[in-house]
Order: sequence, then C-alpha cells, then structure tokens
Amino acid sequence: MPRILPALSLVAALLPGLASAEIQRVEAARDVPATMDALQAAVEGAGATVFARVDHAGGAADVGMELSPAQLLIFGNPQLGTPAMQDAIEAGLHLPLRVLVYEDDAGQTWLAYEAPAETLTALDGIEAEADYLSKMAGALEKLTGAAAAP
Repeated sequence: MPRILPALSLVAALLPGLASAEIQRVEAARDVPATMDALQAAVEGAGATVFARVDHAGGAADVGMELSPAQLLIFGNPQLGTPAMQDAIEAGLHLPLRVLVYEDDAGQTWLAYEAPAETLTALDGIEAEADYLSKMAGALEKLTGAAAAP
C-alpha cells in the first residue's frame, strides 16, 4: 500500500496536463476546399506564414481508404509564437497554430481548432494572463470567422 500512494499522487498531478483542450467549432457556409482556400487567403492576408496544408482525405485515398473531406492548415506568426516558446519550449508541440476544416456525416463543413489558452497554460512557464494567448485566440476567431462566411 505505501508504494501505491506515491504512484497515485503522481497520476493525479499529471491528469490536468493530459486533459484535452476545448475544441472550438465554427460552422462554414461552403465546402471544405472553398473554406480552406478562404482560410488560407485570410491567414496570408493577415501577414501570417502558412507552413503546410494537409489534405487528410487525399492521403487516405492514396492508400485506398475513404475519409470525409478534411484538410488541416498549419500557420503562424513568430511574433506571437516565439514569446510562448521562450516561456515554455514545449509550446512548440502546439505551435504553429492549426485549423482543421472538415465535413461531418451530415455534409456540413466545419472549422475546428484548440483554444490556445487551454493547451498552452497547461505548460510550466505560461501564465493565463500572457498577452500572446489573447492575441492567438483573437486571430483564430477572426480568421475562422472570415473563412466561414458565405
């Protein structure tokens, strides 16, 4: 029994960091490719860098499997991301930012992303009041809103 208590304490301490971040979802008016094009244009128009555009459904098709339309945009701005990584280098696991554009089973297109404050404040060194967290959240809200519009 004495060995179990330290192990349980360790597991309890790690649980908050293992919790999933809240996923923000924005309903889009267009199909996945058009929504992704609009998102990429909004990101580039805001001066951020697009690092990659991943076509998950295309990858599935390449190996003879089916997947509903789904694309991931990986993008960022070093002026926002670098301070986060200076505070906690592990922030690089969550940066650059990512937005998934996908079609659900009903044929509706969605944009989805994790709330930066939830993922990053789980790291030692990043405080909830960090200015870059609200800037990242605002950018994600603005960019996905622009991409979702008809």
